Amino acid sequence: MKLLAARRLLRIQQVVIRYRLDDLLLELPLPWWLRALSYALPWRWLPRRELTLSRGERLRLALVDLGPIFIKFGQLLSTRRDLMPPDIADELARLQDRVPPFAPEKAVARIEEQLGAKVSEVFARFDVEPLASASVAQVHAAQLKTGEEVVVKVIRPNLRPIIRQDLAWLFTLARLAERVSADARRLRPVEVVDDYEKTIYDELDLLREAANASQLKRNFDGSPLLYVPQVYWDWCRPKVLVMERIYGIPVTDLTTLADQRTDMKLLAERGVEIFFTQVFRDSFFHADMHPGNIFVATRQPWNPQYIAIDCGIIGSLTPEDQDYLARNLIAFFKRDYRRVAQLHIDSGWVPPETKVNDFEAAIRTVCEPIFEKPLKDISFGQLLLRLFQTARRFNMEVQPQLVLLQKTLLNIEGLGRQLYPDLDLWSTAQPFLERWMRERVSPLQLLRNLQQQAEQVPHLSQIARDTLERLAQPAVVPQQAEQRAESQWPARLLGALLVAGAATQGLAPTAETWPSWLMLAGGLYLVLRR
Repeated sequence: MKLLAARRLLRIQQVVIRYRLDDLLLELPLPWWLRALSYALPWRWLPRRELTLSRGERLRLALVDLGPIFIKFGQLLSTRRDLMPPDIADELARLQDRVPPFAPEKAVARIEEQLGAKVSEVFARFDVEPLASASVAQVHAAQLKTGEEVVVKVIRPNLRPIIRQDLAWLFTLARLAERVSADARRLRPVEVVDDYEKTIYDELDLLREAANASQLKRNFDGSPLLYVPQVYWDWCRPKVLVMERIYGIPVTDLTTLADQRTDMKLLAERGVEIFFTQVFRDSFFHADMHPGNIFVATRQPWNPQYIAIDCGIIGSLTPEDQDYLARNLIAFFKRDYRRVAQLHIDSGWVPPETKVNDFEAAIRTVCEPIFEKPLKDISFGQLLLRLFQTARRFNMEVQPQLVLLQKTLLNIEGLGRQLYPDLDLWSTAQPFLERWMRERVSPLQLLRNLQQQAEQVPHLSQIARDTLERLAQPAVVPQQAEQRAESQWPARLLGALLVAGAATQGLAPTAETWPSWLMLAGGLYLVLRR
């Protein structure tokens, strides 16, 4: 084991002991042998001071002590309220707050290293004190030589070795959970950590974030719904990102929004519209929409516009996933629970032998109470928890490709609850989805699909030609073998002569006939070899 991995394990162990996380683990329904193994842990035999912290506080503080990677993982878990008790999810949600920044001189050194120039040569002004600090990067205000006000985002130093070791331990824990728990296997913890690995490494490449921001800006170019800051590509590098500085109101600053007489109802409805537009129209959605990344423009409070920053995490769906989700949601809105049950079975999310009637009744029991209620009276955390329990009964597996979508939907729900508690999420989303479904089968869309298929014809014909040529290759092999056999006929003739010579000399089992046996062996080798 590498020294860094061993040191990291000792650090994790210290934090586990300090916050009694082993006690939380033992509260789970573990197999007897694993519970018995806990008695072999030496620190459990020593006197331990009493903790007054709740289990959620202990877990949150432990993640903070373990550093940025565990903080980020805790932020991800905080959005999966279908997987954990509400008290723990509420505490983990506090990890969205400001993370302690790293030293400004390290930020300046990294910027100069990436840009290949002094900060004073690139910027007319650079604020050493950071504007904000997150788990993997922090942001400084600056001004370009050309006068534009910008923000400079810089990745924390020395993250990769820690990430690599932390992920290795997370994978170990996930595999252990899958071995000891059937429920854990259904939750696919290894795939969840695998998705997290891709996400965290993508966030370390700020050129990817810059490309995401440019694409999102293009998708909403000229839209009154959403504004995305401009990227200054000349000064972007893998570990440094320079973007337009925005001056909006944080979406959680309800007092300031009210003071400028913002239309809160319209603002909440537009948040829902933005989400469904990104998911279904563009299949390209901002998947890190916690309140710290969302602002509201100040120009027209009666016609409010969102401003989105930090596009490091972007989600997308296949056309099949889009169609499946839209049909499911529309069926939910219409309370067609049988259709919902049948769609789950058809998609393979639940076993094909599942009885539709039983599954329909279970879904109705969970969903019926939430309809015709304002958002303030609906707990989506409890709803998802009950759906999760229902899924467990019918052996339904969590779909990893929809984790980002579920996370974003929960963020939108929390945002809408804060802005306008009386928002009716269903009546806001249903017209959009029905319009999208109609457009998918409209004559214009069908014509576009035919055009796209026609454009693929030359490519498909080339693939078919290449395939036929490969299939024809084996026909050449016998010919090559025949040519090779023809080139070997002199050796085979010599081998036959040696066999005949050995036979004429005699093959009696005596010491004097060893030359005949040698001739026979050599001749057989030359005749039979390929």
